[in-house]
Amino acid sequence: MRSFQAWLDPDRYHGHRARKGFFEGWYFKLADAGAGRLLAVIPGVFMSRSGANRYAFVMTVDGQTQRVGMTRYPLSDFSADADRFAIRIGPNTFSAEGLRLDLAGDAPWRGELAFSGLAPWPVTLAAPGVMGWYAYMPFMECFHGVVSMDHLIDGALDLGGERVDLTGGRGYIEKDWGRNFPASWVWMQGNHFPEAGVSLSASVAIIPFVGTTFGGSIVGLRHEGRLYRFTTYTGARVRTLDVSPDRVRLVAEDRRHRLEVEAERGPTVRLFAPGPDDMMPRVDECLAAPLTVRLTERDGRPIYAGRSTQGALEVQGDLPRLKKLLGLPRVA
Repeated sequence: MRSFQAWLDPDRYHGHRARKGFFEGWYFKLADAGAGRLLAVIPGVFMSRSGANRYAFVMTVDGQTQRVGMTRYPLSDFSADADRFAIRIGPNTFSAEGLRLDLAGDAPWRGELAFSGLAPWPVTLAAPGVMGWYAYMPFMECFHGVVSMDHLIDGALDLGGERVDLTGGRGYIEKDWGRNFPASWVWMQGNHFPEAGVSLSASVAIIPFVGTTFGGSIVGLRHEGRLYRFTTYTGARVRTLDVSPDRVRLVAEDRRHRLEVEAERGPTVRLFAPGPDDMMPRVDECLAAPLTVRLTERDGRPIYAGRSTQGALEVQGDLPRLKKLLGLPRVA
């Protein structure tokens, strides 16, 4: 059973008492100042359902070369602070304030980055993070968190002899933990809009809950210091989810606002994700998916419209079932 303080701090490690059937991972998206070089680093732990296969890992993704790396470490090489998000995997360290990499192998990544001006998803007693009151349900299959929707980066990384300067670039951090990924989801993220301080994090997924399933949404647009939330627990509804070979369109509404998001699909890389016995390459992600957003009042009065030049996009699993559970027309 997690402590009450752990519920109120979704960023930290939640697997201190886990022995099997558990995963936890943090997703760091990194873009240089010109948004021409996009990288991702994903540290975490995996424990198979039987408990026989247990290890820590650091996954790396290079959007330019489309190369995905996976470095595994004995679970004994993993440690985490008990009261905040700060983890160590071998010689590598990760926190909301930055990361330090010292990855050996065929494609070594080394360097240190510092993050500033973080924009976390608000945590309150009634809604401890992006999952709202669902975060208090210990039987949930998968928990989700957003550590920072947008922040500045300072530092550089050495990628197998190539120096990539990320100073002045922008970053994003989120995480997942639990027993298994959802059966289907659509995820979009972007924080490279013309205006500083605008960022989007959006996911729609099939959620198992007390012997049944439903289509749930966690969508947030940050604009001028305000977070506009379109989530299942706040009563928002997904009105449109159209997926075609070249784009994805999402429309969500609540009582006061309407948000339209359109992402352009492009080349993908295949990321490792938890399975019953091991992490397997089974999630296709586009690390450079331009997306446009339009936020209005329900009566049509405009609040914001803009385009993120470098967004991220995942479309995964049983989309017809996801649309049915959202009460939408089936995928064509």
